[in-house]
Amino acid sequence: MIEFSGTAIARAPRELFVVLLCAISFLAFAILLPRLFINAIRAVTRAFSRFAKLRWAPLLLLFLGVLGARLAVLPLLPVPVPGIHDEYSYLLLGDTIAHGRLANPAHPMWMSFETFHVNWFPAYASKYPPGQGVVLALGEILGHPWIGVLLSTALMCAVILWMLRAWLPPSRALLGGLLVALKFGIASYWMNSYWGGSLAATGGALVLGALPRILRKGRIRDTLLLGIGIAILANTRPYEGFLLCAPVLCWLVLWLAGKTESRAPARARVTKVLAPLALVLALTTVFMGYYNWRLTGSALLFPHTLNSKTYRSMGNFLWQHPSALLHYHNQQFEDFYNGWEREEYDNSWAAVECVTLEKLSRAGSTYFWWGAILLLPGIPLAFRDRRMRLPVILLLVGFLGFVCVIWSMPHYAAPLTAVIFLLLVQPMRHLSLLRLRRRPLGLALSLLSVFLLFADTVRAVHRRECDPLGWTCQGDPSRAAIQEKLSHTPGKHLIVVRYAEDHNIHDDWVFNGAEIDSAKVLWARELDAAQNAKLFNYFKGRQFWLVEPDVDNTEIIPYPRNDSQPDSEGTSGPSSSTEK
Repeated sequence: MIEFSGTAIARAPRELFVVLLCAISFLAFAILLPRLFINAIRAVTRAFSRFAKLRWAPLLLLFLGVLGARLAVLPLLPVPVPGIHDEYSYLLLGDTIAHGRLANPAHPMWMSFETFHVNWFPAYASKYPPGQGVVLALGEILGHPWIGVLLSTALMCAVILWMLRAWLPPSRALLGGLLVALKFGIASYWMNSYWGGSLAATGGALVLGALPRILRKGRIRDTLLLGIGIAILANTRPYEGFLLCAPVLCWLVLWLAGKTESRAPARARVTKVLAPLALVLALTTVFMGYYNWRLTGSALLFPHTLNSKTYRSMGNFLWQHPSALLHYHNQQFEDFYNGWEREEYDNSWAAVECVTLEKLSRAGSTYFWWGAILLLPGIPLAFRDRRMRLPVILLLVGFLGFVCVIWSMPHYAAPLTAVIFLLLVQPMRHLSLLRLRRRPLGLALSLLSVFLLFADTVRAVHRRECDPLGWTCQGDPSRAAIQEKLSHTPGKHLIVVRYAEDHNIHDDWVFNGAEIDSAKVLWARELDAAQNAKLFNYFKGRQFWLVEPDVDNTEIIPYPRNDSQPDSEGTSGPSSSTEK
């Protein structure tokens, strides 16, 4: 069972003291000098409100602003180095798509290259949906996979601003867009890793932004945007996306059936909403079936499901019990699947409590900041707003689905990002109207909350902290340095990785791209002598190196081989069976 490590909770007394001290200062200003305070705010908000009412300029400026701000801090927050298993799997997916295909042929030496979250039969491919892979492929085509992350995160901020405009006045919508940019656009692992989050959040924002526009005007354009949002969610976070889309589609069905107020005639609802949406959803379903077929051999079998059947004996939900132990070709998989996963969650109530607290702590650090506590007085006012009923329902359903899953990282809830920030800005809007004897106390608290988020972002950049969680987006640069060095060394190379018994299973070095046989540098696991001999025989023309990350992760030496071994070892891998 895990031990809950609440970093954010451990820092709570200090952070809360800072928030309290700042709140006292702002409130004192608002109470003692109310006229000066209001005049100063009006001078700023007047121009802000005029700009927010422009149609496209705020969206474009926010997009370019996120790009510019993140590029400006590259000396302090450099291009991220991958380090987490999932990142490498996503990078494989992006590299595969960048090569113009969805899957790669199974390799005869697959056992030596076996790595986490990757399927080898019937095809060599990532287990993940293709959405994030498209983002990384775009970046790779433009020069580096991270360029795709940069562009997708900036786009997410602009799309969430577009979504907020359907629910809030322009100035409040722009404020919400700025909050999203500050929270995710600079010092967040969504921006500073290859793990994803931004694209799924974009899909959720398209869905939530298109719905009220459809209900008001029933335009084809908004219907297509709704369909695109659903398609993005289905191909990034299908489970969490379904939890978001199900209530939205129910709401839409009631509108199509004429059960809610609408200015659109019945014929227009069919021709401009129902038919286009059905077409987009049908095309999405066909593509997903084709994607599954190319990767698993069956249109109904998802790559993620195939990977779970092949490698995992643990369930996905809190109430599921583990099945019988599976056995693997290498010790690292044994330690991860039969050791760490089973120790991390043992189906006890204590384990449920631990994983739930862990998820809440990580999600709190990712989506919120300490200054958001100041908005609590406005929450009851916002939740009484009838327009917020659907967002509240979406938040509750999504939150329940999030906590029911054993392995939940904050970006799993990314489809809810737009909902969360809508329900943050709306309380801020109500809170700003609260006054005590004409003293704008609520306005002071709202502005202070924004200022504290800005201060948190500046502090993170100054400290070179790429994410509040502290352990993400900080891969091992040693592997990248070795890869870079051999990439500029004549010839082709194969690096055999030898792990120690006490190896950290979360720090794996064996990862390769879509092209194995033609790759200049390959990474392989050191297995038994027979498998190693097959590997060396297959790649005869390469230079072989040994690296021991747990001994010295910066040194590579020629691999000590017994060249007297015959070359008659078979070079073909196991049959198409995926049993371990």
